[in-house]
Amino acid sequence: MSGTQHLGPLIQSFFIDHLVTVKGLRPSSVRSYSDTVRLLLCFVAAQKGTRITKLSLVDLSFEHVLGFLRHLEEDRHNHVSTRNQRLAALHALFEYVASREPAMLGTCQRVAAIPMKRVAPAETHFLERDEMQDLLQHLPRTGRLAQRDHALILFLYNTGARAQEVAELRAGNLQLGEHPLVRLHGKGDKWRTCPLWEQTAKLLKDVLAASGQPGADAPVFRSTNGAALTRFGIYKVVRRLAGHLDDPGTNRTVSPHVFRHTAAMHLLESGVEINVIRGWLGHADLTTTNRYAEINTRTKMEALRATEPPGTSEGPRALPVWKTDESLLNWLSSL
Repeated sequence: MSGTQHLGPLIQSFFIDHLVTVKGLRPSSVRSYSDTVRLLLCFVAAQKGTRITKLSLVDLSFEHVLGFLRHLEEDRHNHVSTRNQRLAALHALFEYVASREPAMLGTCQRVAAIPMKRVAPAETHFLERDEMQDLLQHLPRTGRLAQRDHALILFLYNTGARAQEVAELRAGNLQLGEHPLVRLHGKGDKWRTCPLWEQTAKLLKDVLAASGQPGADAPVFRSTNGAALTRFGIYKVVRRLAGHLDDPGTNRTVSPHVFRHTAAMHLLESGVEINVIRGWLGHADLTTTNRYAEINTRTKMEALRATEPPGTSEGPRALPVWKTDESLLNWLSSL
């Protein structure tokens, strides 16, 4: 294969053979890669004054990649985090090109050496316990969608599930018997199991019953036309029900992901060990989970008290809730 042609088949092979077959990426991840490659090809074609169909592999030069990254920030006004996400996709693409086209190795090595830009971590917003309790108490109880919406909000809070995980949730992923739980399909094609509160399980049973005894592949949360709620649909439900809890003072906008942060923070405040929370949320890296501990001042105060020398505090120290519940410990160990 020559470096001056066959760009189309190589790009197609990258997506079909590499991303889907070899890496097993989910459709949403593949779409993200596709957006990046599409934008790159459009940029290069515009720079060369030609059609995309006339581009060759050598047109994907190091200089064009650098220009594309500048274009993202200066012309498209993308945030640095978006630029970094696009660059990660390009790193993967050029790594694949290097394995298929040795003549492009020099260019691919230079692209691989382009560093990510440092960016401050995104703020972590969550709802306080009284805010969460007030929201649950005042959710609409009547109306065609009231039952579904109540179940959705409670499920987000109970599990800390990502919006995409909720959109892909199917009836067969639920076990609503004596010890209710849900299996969630998360990032990296990984599955995890989360326990459900009895009230969450009851609401989910009611939602499933209202849909007419669905099969295992039926979506749990449906739109008005019976199709599975999309990520955007879930976002709209959350905004409609919880948008009044936005806090302009802290730039908090309540979205589905805020319930994920809320679940993590409330687990932490209840004394649940950080490793249990990591498994609960499906974090691959413990450092991701540790940020909740970093922002939780009340937990730091409790930690200070827990390490205080004997005889300097009043009353016995309380063990974390999870350490005093033997049945919970045994159940978690069995997952």
